[in-house]
Amino acid sequence: METIAIQVDAEVAKAYREAEPQKQQKIQTIVNDWLRLIIQEKSLDEIIKEMQDQAKASGLTQEILDEILQNG
Repeated sequence: METIAIQVDAEVAKAYREAEPQKQQKIQTIVNDWLRLIIQEKSLDEIIKEMQDQAKASGLTQEILDEILQNG
């Protein structure tokens, strides 16, 4: 893996920095997969569908995702 810098708003940055390492890793995985799909120039609907399939296969439920998004 390599590190890149992406600008986000202050609230997102704060929530990420304060998140537990396990949550940070989950977020990194989600963002990495999302960026990989975006680079492939697929439609947004295709990207969302693939991300949902990958998340389900990895055990990431909607409830877990909602918690990550709400609590950082």
